[in-house]
Amino acid sequence: MYYCTYESKIGLLYLVSDGESLCGCYLENQKYFPNDINDYQFNEELNVFLKSIAWLEKYFKGENPSIDEIPLNFNGTEFRNTVWKVLKEIPFGEVITYRDIGEIIAKNKGIKTMSAQAVGGAVGHNPLLIFIPCHRVIGTDGSLTGYAAGLENKKFLLNLESDNNCY
Repeated sequence: MYYCTYESKIGLLYLVSDGESLCGCYLENQKYFPNDINDYQFNEELNVFLKSIAWLEKYFKGENPSIDEIPLNFNGTEFRNTVWKVLKEIPFGEVITYRDIGEIIAKNKGIKTMSAQAVGGAVGHNPLLIFIPCHRVIGTDGSLTGYAAGLENKKFLLNLESDNNCY
């Protein structure tokens, strides 16, 4: 495994790769930061890191870069992967609720309901901060709830994507 760092507008981001795909993006000291990051090899020349940093540069300028140019490998349980795939489809500048995600998954699985709390747990363990936009998930009442990188950073990212700084 490899890593490099990127100084973003919300702090130092650690990018993690298997050599081919982007496997992680973590804000330094965030909840669920990988404990074994020091076992990874530092390498800022990997093509996936160069593409990811170029993507982040555009993103933090308020642009909406295509995530399709970066190979992603989110390796979790079947349920978490399902949730993360839904997160990946949330459009730039838009928000969705945990309940909405649960309803999407329930409909796709042909079941009656899906726990918003279970969805929240999977959202919170998203290993690809910003690239898989878990910051775009809000509470049913419109409140900003839970974000592994902190609510102030969630607010910053939502306002970065918004024309009216409504958060």
